[in-house]
Amino acid sequence: MIAQTIQLALAPVFVLVAIGNILNLLSTRLGRVVDRSRDLQDQHTATEGPEHDMVVTEIRLLDRRIRLITRAIALLVSSGLAIGTTVAVLFLEELANLQLQRLAAATFLVAIALLMWALVLFLSETRIAARQLKVPSDYLELGRDI
Repeated sequence: MIAQTIQLALAPVFVLVAIGNILNLLSTRLGRVVDRSRDLQDQHTATEGPEHDMVVTEIRLLDRRIRLITRAIALLVSSGLAIGTTVAVLFLEELANLQLQRLAAATFLVAIALLMWALVLFLSETRIAARQLKVPSDYLELGRDI
């Protein structure tokens, strides 16, 4: 019956692999956002007027993105821990001959809920990033024919 438990534990393990991939993606995004934030902080004191306002606006957006990404990472790590708990409960149930199906289901549902919450935060962060990347109309020179 341990083979059956291993088969049953495969689905949560696949979710754990997906969580790991998303964590890798988010940590890369976080690194880039932090680097950009540091660059802008260096520019903060060297700018004035409208240019300074643009720097401050971008720093504020980056700060929001950093908060969203770090919250998403925390949720994903929590989800991963819940997945690990699910797998442990499945094996404990088999090895100790206990009835823990509801506990296993509950920990798995918690893991999925945390994963979904993290994905919503990730969506919010990418929407901010997309808005932030919008090219200012001044640079587009829309009044000129080219």
